[in-house]
Amino acid sequence: MLTKFHDALRLRTSPVIFFGSAAIIIAFVVGTIAFTEPLNKATTAASNWLLTNLGWFYILGVTVFLAFLLFIAMGRFGRVKLGPDEEPPEHSGGAWFAMLFAAGIGSILMFWGVAEPISHFGDPPRGVELGLEAGTWGAARDAMNFTYYHFTLHTWTIFTLPALCFAYFIHKRNLPPRVSSIFQPILGEGIHGPIGKFIDIVAIIGTIFGIAVSVGLGTLQINGGLNQLFGVPETAGWNLIIIGVVCGLALISVSLGLDKGIKVLSNINIVVAVLLLLFVLVAGGSTLFILKGTLESFGSYLVNLPELALWNDTMSNSGWQNTWTVFYWAWTITWSPFVGIFIARISKGRTIRQFVSGVLAVPAGFSVIWFGIFGYASFDIELNGEGGLVDRVVGEGDIPGALFAFLDHYPLAFPVSVIAIILVIIFFVTSVDSAALVTDSMANGHEDYNPLGQRIFWGVSIALVTAALLVFSGEDGLTALQSTIILVGLPFFIMGWFQMYALLRALKEDAGEMPRMRTREWAQVLPPEEYERREDDAEFDTEDYVVEPTYTTEIPIMRDPYEEVEEVEPEGAAGSGSLAARTGSSRPELPEDGRPQSR
Repeated sequence: MLTKFHDALRLRTSPVIFFGSAAIIIAFVVGTIAFTEPLNKATTAASNWLLTNLGWFYILGVTVFLAFLLFIAMGRFGRVKLGPDEEPPEHSGGAWFAMLFAAGIGSILMFWGVAEPISHFGDPPRGVELGLEAGTWGAARDAMNFTYYHFTLHTWTIFTLPALCFAYFIHKRNLPPRVSSIFQPILGEGIHGPIGKFIDIVAIIGTIFGIAVSVGLGTLQINGGLNQLFGVPETAGWNLIIIGVVCGLALISVSLGLDKGIKVLSNINIVVAVLLLLFVLVAGGSTLFILKGTLESFGSYLVNLPELALWNDTMSNSGWQNTWTVFYWAWTITWSPFVGIFIARISKGRTIRQFVSGVLAVPAGFSVIWFGIFGYASFDIELNGEGGLVDRVVGEGDIPGALFAFLDHYPLAFPVSVIAIILVIIFFVTSVDSAALVTDSMANGHEDYNPLGQRIFWGVSIALVTAALLVFSGEDGLTALQSTIILVGLPFFIMGWFQMYALLRALKEDAGEMPRMRTREWAQVLPPEEYERREDDAEFDTEDYVVEPTYTTEIPIMRDPYEEVEEVEPEGAAGSGSLAARTGSSRPELPEDGRPQSR
């Protein structure tokens, strides 16, 4: 029946995955609008239980993922190319970084660039535990530690792990661009069965919800900027108009495709964002203070990273980490399927080492610069200037308006704020655009031919989910979505552990297991007096023992297992699969009596 309905609509996708995802999304939207209060109570209770009892699992998971990525990149598998062995990268380094920037980080930078450092400066996360007072230099230092922790290596670890798995299984094993493909070493042909379809439905739903939260927060930020500049009221009606404009522009970009849509907007984004960053650095008059502070805070972050990576708020048990770090990780991981497939798609032809170092280091490095400049510029306003940012962000809770309150302290505040609003809009357009494109690929299982109507459907779905929860259900609806995402994030974290196993197993299968390292062997040494005793005693055999340290085999001659050389089977070897044949080492010959000789 689903197939007939699918064909009648002239779709070209997987009926079960497409209609299953669509049905759940529609049911969730309708249920949220019709049963806002009971749904809020249920999701809030469930998410609170999860945060209280499994928050540590999220903290541990991301740190383990980071360690695994470093292990893979630095090991022998780092040389494996994500695609045909002789194929060069599809995109230049500059274009690759620009698309990375727009896919997963641009909207985050604009929304949290000022809000995050100022929030922790005015309300220190470890204030009780470390005795930090709000508004002090100690609070500023710890605020930057947590800001870097939240938005640099760990955030990009959440994107990089699935992205690497996607890149390998899509470009190397040529599997469909679906989350289920990552589990091929475990499921085999089962990736096309019920379990595989279930995994893909969960991935699509999580992607739609994660983007909806981001678009919702972006809508609040855009409305806050319009309110400050033009007096536009912050109402549900204006929020609906903003959602319509952002998603409408995204649908236009979707129809243009990757090269004409996302790639062009990404290049515009990076240029304008860098110009805004330079303006903040230079125009405020505290350039030296900001540069020194950024460098110093980065060093502090590196020193404190091991502690931050495993900190669980055990002593004070303030609940702060649940509403910040754990929520970030759960929210971010719902983005990981769409961001991961998008990054994998633009990274064909790069080695695993290039991929991990690039996807981890480049965006994380830019985040250090961005948050350092905006953070210390904010501190300068509070400590050496007119102040007021802490009162607005922490006191009034106006996080969406933090950026525009910050720019109000700079010259040319009005035109620069207008540019910032446009930049925020473009960032969210590229996010919705990318999500619609990738979600459609996950539903289809291919990228060869995707009807435009399908891509538009996913873009409209994001708009409807955002509008239903932010506009029609009000603030409680957005809170319900955030609570739901915390719940949706849990299976993604569990899948992350299986993703590591699946990738490592696939690499070993495709690259071949390396034999254990061969070394020169030595005979067992006995003290001279014990050797003499055993020689005189007929019950003991001293044939396998020596007095002087004596090696029984020569030093193995090793070769590069990746080097293509003509295989020559050593004389007397059991076969080409022997250890000597596989490593290119020769088998030493023992004397005729078989006994080792002293040296």
